[in-house]
Amino acid sequence: AIPVRSSRLPLLSDAMPAPAHLFPLIRNCEISRLCSTVCYCHHKHLCCLSSHFAHSHFRYAPQKKFVALYRPKENFNHFIHARDYASTPQRFYLTPPQVNSILKANEYSFKVPEFDGKNVSSVLGFDSNQLPANAPIEDRRSAATCLQTRGMLLGVFDGHAGCACAQAVSERLFYYIAVSLLPHETLLEIENAVESGRALLPILQWHKHPNDYFSKEASKLYFNSLRTYWQELIDLNSGETTDVKEALINAFKRLDNDISLEAQVGDPNSFLNYLVLRVAFSGATACVAHVDGVDLHIANTGDSRAMLGVQEEDGSWSAVNLSYDHNAQNEHEVERVKMEHPKSEEKSLVKQDRLLGLLMPFRAFGDVKFKWSIELQKRVIESGPDQLNDNEYTKFIPPNYHTPPYLTAEPEVIHHRLRPQDKFLVLATDGLWETMHRQDVARIVGEYLTGVHHQQPIAVGGYKVTLGQMHGLLTERRARISSVFEDQNAATHLIRHAVGNNEFGTVDHERLSKMLSLPEELARMYRDDITIIVVQFNSHVIGACQNEEL
Repeated sequence: AIPVRSSRLPLLSDAMPAPAHLFPLIRNCEISRLCSTVCYCHHKHLCCLSSHFAHSHFRYAPQKKFVALYRPKENFNHFIHARDYASTPQRFYLTPPQVNSILKANEYSFKVPEFDGKNVSSVLGFDSNQLPANAPIEDRRSAATCLQTRGMLLGVFDGHAGCACAQAVSERLFYYIAVSLLPHETLLEIENAVESGRALLPILQWHKHPNDYFSKEASKLYFNSLRTYWQELIDLNSGETTDVKEALINAFKRLDNDISLEAQVGDPNSFLNYLVLRVAFSGATACVAHVDGVDLHIANTGDSRAMLGVQEEDGSWSAVNLSYDHNAQNEHEVERVKMEHPKSEEKSLVKQDRLLGLLMPFRAFGDVKFKWSIELQKRVIESGPDQLNDNEYTKFIPPNYHTPPYLTAEPEVIHHRLRPQDKFLVLATDGLWETMHRQDVARIVGEYLTGVHHQQPIAVGGYKVTLGQMHGLLTERRARISSVFEDQNAATHLIRHAVGNNEFGTVDHERLSKMLSLPEELARMYRDDITIIVVQFNSHVIGACQNEEL
């Protein structure tokens, strides 16, 4: 009864034993899928592009029947013919109701309640949704209103090497942030209530989809770690007002430290002992928003993103980045990593755009294989349960591992003061951003929320298009506009475009049907898990706040 969405253990392969010399490529080619003999990678992170890939990275070659699938973005329409395990190629398409059922299965919406007929919050509400590619899905999402302080917290979490770390962070991080923001008097009141056995003040009001579960088995362990944290905050009281940026940074770092410590100490309960080890040895990125009035803070660790949708004076939409990816494409991040280690390691720190040649994000929760010393890793594994000690991934030491830690969970925090033209915020895992440009995201969400469509000339991208084909494209676009409100959730609408857009930028039902009907073992080869939260702002309240400041 491991608390995950499937009985399959993310850190263990139930397909075949992994060779001891396996060289894992983490993040887009996780160990559990490698052991299924399939290399699945997607978009610009195609680790199969190298001609010597099979020999230099896998140490064993995938079966030939999957070779035709190594370049998933190319020749997508022929993927069915590449499957030689079916005796006869079969084509079938999901009906529109079936497509909608899949897309809407995990959608959730929340509207901020009104008082005396008025919404006094800068947030009108939010829509969220998830579309799995991994089984079980490794993404998580969270949303909550702070009850003892002002503001709302929203976040997306992208797990790798399993979902255990992302699950733990999605449950725990907001409590650490909320506690970090509490004044000294409230912390004392909460601690006194625990001491005397009285009911605790509620800290957060969660806004959850039924599938967004909490692990009941670990609740006591998590509470004890959180209590230790607020006790230390009480002892360290400086009497100064808590800075939001500092609170966010402290909360991220402290939770990651507790994840590490819990795994080192272990637990007499065998279930919990294995759980804390799974959390620590897997990893997760996090992108969190804290909205309080006109103050918007984004705390980002890893490669999920936050994007602001801005409506210009002419009614068009533009996108403003509120986070930066922590990966090899970020020169400042690469430089930061190099500055933290000896010059002798400079050439081995980042190889093939991965940390130590393995990990794509340069910041993450968990991933103790990139943080603990070799001696500590061996001690914990040898004293741990058999499932851990027998697993090749956990026993594997990254190459050129000399001066850990190589990885941090410390977030980069960006503050933005909301303006009336700032209409919405999109938080999403990299599964969205690998398929859509931020400007397209801003336009699609903006037009959905306002119902006003600014038509652009149809781009054919160099294709030779006949007059009849162009007429068909225009007819299809008109039909798409008339049916835009079949989605009652902005995140669902965005996922529909992310998965179903064709080369002309329009949703192609045939393509959408194919992508959603891919078998489990192939889906991850074409795309990643997608998790999206769309937050809609209250321009009237934001404008009133601006006028008061003037």
